Amino acid sequence: MNRPAFARTRRALLLASLLTAGAPLIAGAQTTTLLNVSYDVAREFYKDYNKAFLAQWKQTGGGDLVINQSHGGSSKQIRSVIDGLEADVVTMNQALDIDMLAARGGFVPLDWAKRFPDNAAPTTSVTVLLVRKGNPKGIKDWADVAKPGTSVVIPNPKLTGNGRYSYIAAYGAVLKAGGTPAQARERVQKIFANVPVFDGGGRAATTTFVQRNIGDALATFESEVDLIREEFGDVFDVVYPTWTVLAENPVAVVDKVVDKKGTRKQAEAYLKWLWSPEAQEIAAQHGLRPRSAAVLAKHAKAFPKVNAFTVDEVFGGWLKAQKEHFDDGAIYDQILAANRK
Repeated sequence: MNRPAFARTRRALLLASLLTAGAPLIAGAQTTTLLNVSYDVAREFYKDYNKAFLAQWKQTGGGDLVINQSHGGSSKQIRSVIDGLEADVVTMNQALDIDMLAARGGFVPLDWAKRFPDNAAPTTSVTVLLVRKGNPKGIKDWADVAKPGTSVVIPNPKLTGNGRYSYIAAYGAVLKAGGTPAQARERVQKIFANVPVFDGGGRAATTTFVQRNIGDALATFESEVDLIREEFGDVFDVVYPTWTVLAENPVAVVDKVVDKKGTRKQAEAYLKWLWSPEAQEIAAQHGLRPRSAAVLAKHAKAFPKVNAFTVDEVFGGWLKAQKEHFDDGAIYDQILAANRK
C-alpha cells in the first residue's frame, strides 16, 4: 500500500473508532467538540457520564458542546494520541499511559497528576477473577489459576492496562503474603503458561471467556462484573483473591491539543465534574469505586472491603514497574520465552 493510501486508511480507521455522545460527529460552526480517548471497558460509564455532564453544562450556560469517544486497549490508545489522534482529554486505567504522553513531546506536563484531586484519579477498581457458575474448578486465589490444567484468560499486558494490572495483582499478592520476588515470578510464570489467548483489550478478553467459552477464569476489573451479568445473565461467580491490586483510573487534559483547538475551558470542566456527587454516583452504578466517601458508603454492599495494594506501594510506581517487568526483554518477556520452551 502506498503512503497516501495508508494514511487515508489510518484516518478512516481512527474515525470509525469514534463513538459520538449527544450529537452528530459533524457539528455546526458554533459547536465545540471534545474527544475523550479512553480505555476499553469504560465506554458504558462515559456514555452515561457524557449525557449527565452535557445536561448540566447547558443548564449553566456553557454553550453547545459535542463529546466524542474513542475506546480500545489503554496503551494502544495512548500510542494513537502520540501518533496524531487529537484527544482533548485522556481517561485511562493506569498512570503509566499518561506518563508516556508527558515523555513524548509534552502532550501533558510531568506533574499532570497534581492538576486534580486523588492523583487525578476520580475512580478506582480492583482486579478480580470471574469463574463459571458454581466455580467447578474451585478457584479461590491466584495460586489456583497457576495450577496445571486450569485455564485463565488475561488480556495482553504489553497492550492493555487490564492485563498489566492482572500481572501485577498476581505478582504482588505473593510479596504481600511474605514471599520473595523469585517465588512471585515463579507463580506468575505458571499463571501465564495457563493463558490460552492474549487479547488486545479487556472487552475482547471478556468476549473470549464469555462468548467463546474459553477458560476456567477471567482476570478482569471488578467494574466489568455487573456489565457481564446484565448482558449474559447470572452464570458467573466473582472471586476476590486474598490480595489484589487497586486500579486507579487517572485523567488528564492534553495541553498540546486543547491549546491548539482553544478547548481548555471545556476540557478542564469535563474532567473536574468527574468528582461531583452526580458523577460519583454514576460511577458507582457502573461498578467503579467512587472516591466520594458518602457515595462509597451508600454502595457498600456492591464494593466489599478487600486487601488491595497500590502499584506505588509494592512496585515503586508505574515507571519502575514498566522498566523491570514490561519493557522489551524485561521479566514479562522472559516469562513468555521460558513458557515457550
